[in-house]
Amino acid sequence: MIEQQTARKDRVQWAKVIDHTRCIGCHACTTACKSENVVPIGVTRTYVKHVDVGVFPQVRRAHQVTRCNQCAHAPCVTACPTTAMFKRADGIVDFDKSICIGCKACMAACPYDAIFINPEDHSAEKCNFCAHRIDVGLEPACVVVCPTQAILIGDMNDQSSYVAQIINREPVNVRRPEKETLPKLFYKGAHQATLDPLAARRPEAGLFMWSEQQQSSEHVVSGNPTYNNTSAAALLSYDVAHSIPWDWRVSLYTWTKGIASGVYLVAAFLLLFGVLNPNDLLWLWVTPIVSGAFLAITGLLLIWDLEHPTRFYLIFTKPQWKSWLVKGAFIIGAYSVVLATHFIASLLHSILLPRWLIVGGVPLSILTAIYTAYLFAQAKARDLWQNPLLPPHLLVQALLLGSGMLLPIAAWIEQARLSTRFTDAVAPAVVALVWTLAVTSLFHLLMIWGEVSLTHATAHARLAIWEMIHGRYKGDFWMGLTMSVLGGILPALAVLGIVSTSIGVGGAPLALIGLMLYEHAYVQGGQSVPLA
Repeated sequence: MIEQQTARKDRVQWAKVIDHTRCIGCHACTTACKSENVVPIGVTRTYVKHVDVGVFPQVRRAHQVTRCNQCAHAPCVTACPTTAMFKRADGIVDFDKSICIGCKACMAACPYDAIFINPEDHSAEKCNFCAHRIDVGLEPACVVVCPTQAILIGDMNDQSSYVAQIINREPVNVRRPEKETLPKLFYKGAHQATLDPLAARRPEAGLFMWSEQQQSSEHVVSGNPTYNNTSAAALLSYDVAHSIPWDWRVSLYTWTKGIASGVYLVAAFLLLFGVLNPNDLLWLWVTPIVSGAFLAITGLLLIWDLEHPTRFYLIFTKPQWKSWLVKGAFIIGAYSVVLATHFIASLLHSILLPRWLIVGGVPLSILTAIYTAYLFAQAKARDLWQNPLLPPHLLVQALLLGSGMLLPIAAWIEQARLSTRFTDAVAPAVVALVWTLAVTSLFHLLMIWGEVSLTHATAHARLAIWEMIHGRYKGDFWMGLTMSVLGGILPALAVLGIVSTSIGVGGAPLALIGLMLYEHAYVQGGQSVPLA
């Protein structure tokens, strides 16, 4: 036991205490940090947030110094695909810009919105405890410049250090402890309305105390737009702009990837159940060409979304295997090999090889469809995405997209047999695709209904749902929902002879576009909640 305690003492673990009983909100730490680390205008590693609590004349202004929390279980480190974000032996979470690909996974994962993309070098950065100063025996710049000694650093494992004594003996708080990141940034005397990002109401008229609110599709405006998370009258009087990590390209990637996986999956199931013949045009040619084309578009979208697109190869040469970006890249790579082999086999007039490829193709297409759920779950900051039903929902979406994409093509191939309505005389593949589209559309709508109607466990998830169906993305959500309903109903009505064939087949594009709009509302809605 003595040996264990000695070993623990020898292992330095840096921690920080911000004493808000002393903080005067002067922003000296912000300017010192910018000067020391050459932080460009428009982004900050640390800043002071202001919240007005109460109603005049019974009112006070509370401050909170916001920065990286130096988590013991840092989600940014886990999410980073190239170890550009890494944790040092002394507990400092640092970064290496030379291997950053700018994927923004660390930004999506950080529950404190403490990471940003440097607009000059396009790499991710944040407060790193002034590690370069620590290594030469100096204190961080913010500690040195603070006029009231409100910022303190020390070794948590050294019980004689002032920081360890404060942490162990006095009441201190951390931000968002429910995320279980074990922050090593402790607040003494901070008002809860400043620690909770949804406790304070967002000011009206698009203004903060010293700045305009950046209300654009690329930014999240701080403050709660719906209701306060506290009974106190709290108004957010100043905060800085926070960027949304993943834009429409990621929304579109989930859609193209669903088509790429769903077309192969649906066609393979039709083949296995005897609906398609092994020498059918839909299986030999349409499946590898359509799936391969949309998989290529998926890859291009992912590379386009990188801040350093020319460094994308680092995912394969310097993989960090805990990251689902890495796992997903290798899954997509393996799936692309299957599709390419399928296409080459068709060129060589081989019927047997594409059938045998199903053994690996079906599992890889399923993994391609659902791995994004695990990637989103790694974004611990986004409560809406922490949904255990997201993997099956993505699989349902892939089947919907696959059948919706194949249906018009199959109908065109079989147009000589098409009459005024679908009948048993029509190619069985068309009928099977129609019912697959109708059933998967129904399950998709039921899963959406469950997502938006059930009471979510956190205020962040509830606000994300509100933004999706009542807020910034309500147009995409409701239009997508309407088109998904029509896209599922019209083909089924055509099978029953209630509407014409052309109307029935026309429901497939509606289902495809409807799901694309829903995906955009879901992906962007999950990122629309203030975190700081």
